[in-house]
Amino acid sequence: MFPTCVVDTVAPQVGVAVVRVLRRSGYDVEVPRDATCCGQPAWNAGFVAQAAKVARTTLDALDAASGTVCVPAGSCATMMRVFWPELFEMTGDHEAKARAERVGKRIREFSELVSSDAATRSGAGAPPEAARRFQKAAYHHSCHMLRELGIHDEPVEALKAAGCEVVAWAGDERCCGFGGLFSVKQPEISVAMADDKIDSLQQTGAEALVGCDASCLMHLRGRMEKRGIQMPVKHLAEVLDEA
Repeated sequence: MFPTCVVDTVAPQVGVAVVRVLRRSGYDVEVPRDATCCGQPAWNAGFVAQAAKVARTTLDALDAASGTVCVPAGSCATMMRVFWPELFEMTGDHEAKARAERVGKRIREFSELVSSDAATRSGAGAPPEAARRFQKAAYHHSCHMLRELGIHDEPVEALKAAGCEVVAWAGDERCCGFGGLFSVKQPEISVAMADDKIDSLQQTGAEALVGCDASCLMHLRGRMEKRGIQMPVKHLAEVLDEA
């Protein structure tokens, strides 16, 4: 399991939930100690050499580990699965590019993994009524996960399997405005985008907002708290773990 920087530093409870869910699904889970960052912040900022230096450390750690690599964030999974080969090609490191392509075939975003054979092997049906923390959930489709990895149905189906009613939401596929460094460079636009999404959310009757990218959830949670909106904001792994 590659925890990602945001989970590791801001939302460690998400990492704990991921490990617990995977173990209950029959997986032996290991967190490579030498893995650091996927290099996405530097890559997005145009610092190719620096991004490659950071990414190479994590590539070495994951290449030395065995089995599937579970990533609880669509943005980091995209960086590693889609952009790592391009990154190392641009720096002329063809050996690292070949290894990145090999490791990329083992990388799975969390909802991808739990909605496939792991869910089948767990043999778990919908939880009893008493185990459900809420009935109606709105799901946020994060940009990289939806538009780069093409993951749409898997997290929604996982929520339904956990006993949640996933409500229709006009803003579910809109960008939340975080966009990594975008929220720092263009804060006014970023806030306006978050507010647009939150305004749409409030019309759904949802009891919780759920997503698979801790960075998006951090951004939306912060804006909702600023506006005085009381609603749980959860990573999918937390919902499945609680259920």
